[in-house]
Amino acid sequence: MPPPADRVPLPTTDSEPERPTLKTIAVATGLAVATVSRALKDAPDIGEETKRRVRETAARLGYRPNRAGVRLRTGKTNVIALVLSTETDVMNHTSRLIYSIANALRGTAYHLVVMPFFPDQDPMEPIRYIVETGSADGIILNQTKEDDPRIRYMHDHGFPFAAHGRTAMGIDHIYFDFDNEAFGRLGVRAMSERGRRRLFLVAPPQAHMYARHMIHGFSDEAARRGLSFELAETINSDSGGDAVDAAVHARFLQPDPPDGILVGSTTAGMAAIAGAERVGRVLGLDFDVVGKEAIALLRRFRRDIIIVREDVGHAGDFLAKALVAAVEKRDWTERQRLEIPVQVETGLGAG
Repeated sequence: MPPPADRVPLPTTDSEPERPTLKTIAVATGLAVATVSRALKDAPDIGEETKRRVRETAARLGYRPNRAGVRLRTGKTNVIALVLSTETDVMNHTSRLIYSIANALRGTAYHLVVMPFFPDQDPMEPIRYIVETGSADGIILNQTKEDDPRIRYMHDHGFPFAAHGRTAMGIDHIYFDFDNEAFGRLGVRAMSERGRRRLFLVAPPQAHMYARHMIHGFSDEAARRGLSFELAETINSDSGGDAVDAAVHARFLQPDPPDGILVGSTTAGMAAIAGAERVGRVLGLDFDVVGKEAIALLRRFRRDIIIVREDVGHAGDFLAKALVAAVEKRDWTERQRLEIPVQVETGLGAG
């Protein structure tokens, strides 16, 4: 007679494979547990070949660190938080940034968490939440401001962070930035050499530090060359395609329309071209557009656009590695880097 249902013994888990541990990897590689641990943390005193062998073995065995246990032992989360505005150029710039940071953390003990904030939200909210709850070991942020309260808050709280962009606060911090002043100057020179005399800038939102740099480079270089120039007043490069299209279209219907446009984002570049074309203007003949991009896209849209490349992949790799070094309190050879563009690409090849 079978036992009552409430007395049937529960199935044992003896047949289930045990979760692999550092000791499992150590046995499989013939290394000490401490060496395995340090290799997975990308310790500088462990050789690259040893790190590669340990990571490959860990991946093959399906090893995953017990993050709850790690936090109890060390107070660390092994999480890097990337805090991004939803207004950024997701199609081009932001997607490349996320990929490059995640790739730099690949094979390390750290994981990437992306935390968005919205236009109607206080940008301090996600920063305060992460710092106060200790839900990440470090933060990467972008769209920095001249006097950025997020950076001051993290600096004052001693919380590790890295910025994709500079400030003017006198605070020494990790950053990677693209020289947007040089971009503005390059764009003006390229259009001037093609005979353009009335220039128009669709800049980033002026609260952002890189907008200040771009506007200065554009306006100063245009003035030096005796060119007429103006700044779009009702839109910026984050305004969205429809708004930029409509504003550029309206400007081309007015007297003395521009014959050269510099734009601060890929989306704005495509929209500006569309707006001018709706008035019957021909790109490369009646007007030129200079845009910057992180992923090759604009040339597929229009062959005659003038392009300046921005290596956002390099930025993400640098920021991730420098921030992890700061979290682990390791010396790092370089805390700040500025990418300076030196050439433009036209439809006929490099300029």
